[in-house]
Amino acid sequence: MQPHSVVSQEQWLAARKALVLKEKEFTHLRDKINAERLALPWVKVEKNYVFDSSKGKKNLAELFDGRSQLIIYHFMLGPGWDAGCPGCSFLSDHIDGALAHLENPDVTWIAVSRAPLAEIEAYKKRMGWRFPWVSASGTDFNYDYHVSFTQDDLKKGKVLYNFTEMPVPAGSTDTDLPGLSSFYKDDSGEIFHTYSSYARGGEELIGTLMILDRAPKGRNEKTTMDFVRRHDEYEKLTKIA
Repeated sequence: MQPHSVVSQEQWLAARKALVLKEKEFTHLRDKINAERLALPWVKVEKNYVFDSSKGKKNLAELFDGRSQLIIYHFMLGPGWDAGCPGCSFLSDHIDGALAHLENPDVTWIAVSRAPLAEIEAYKKRMGWRFPWVSASGTDFNYDYHVSFTQDDLKKGKVLYNFTEMPVPAGSTDTDLPGLSSFYKDDSGEIFHTYSSYARGGEELIGTLMILDRAPKGRNEKTTMDFVRRHDEYEKLTKIA
C-alpha cells in the first residue's frame, strides 16, 4: 500500500470534489455503454441444446422458466474437478439474494457447467446455494459460446476467447474459462442470443469488489482477485475480546 499524505479537512475536500467530477464522468459513461449494450443486434439460436437439470432434461427454451429473458453464467466446473473455480464461486455467492429482484422483472438466472449433474449438485450443496444450475455435459453449448476448449484447441496454443484469438490463457488447462451470456425468447418461442461477456466482463456483478473499491486499501491485491477463496476456505478470524 502506497503511503498517503495527511492534509487538512479543506485540502481533503478539494481533492475529493475533484474526484467526484471524475466519478460522475464514469457514471455517465456507464449509462452510455449500458444503452449501447441494449442496442446490440441479436442472433437467432438455431441449435437445440438439451441440459441435465434436477428436474430432468431441459432444452434452452425451458431454462427460461416461463420468463422472456435468460442470463446464463458459464461456471467453471469441469468433469471430475474437486471443486468449482474460486472466482466463479466468488461471483456466485452474490446471486441468491438477487434472485427475487431478477425474477420479478422477468429475468431468469441460471448457471451452466460441463460437469455431470451429480458433481454440480454436490458442489452446490457444499456452497449452500439456491440458484438453478444445470449440466451441459455431452452438448456443444460451452464450446459454441467459447468458454470451453477441446484438447485440439489447446494443442494449437491459441483459443478464441473474449472475442479474440489469443494464446491459451493461464488457468485454462482444464479446458474451461468463465463467461456470461444473455438470451431473449419471444412470444413465438424463438430464442435470440443478445449478449456475452468474458474475463473481467462480469466484475461489476461482484458486489464485494465494488465495496472493497471504497475501502482505504481497496482490493489490496497483487494480481487480480488473488485474495479470493471459496467462502468455506477462509481461515477463521480470532475475535479480540
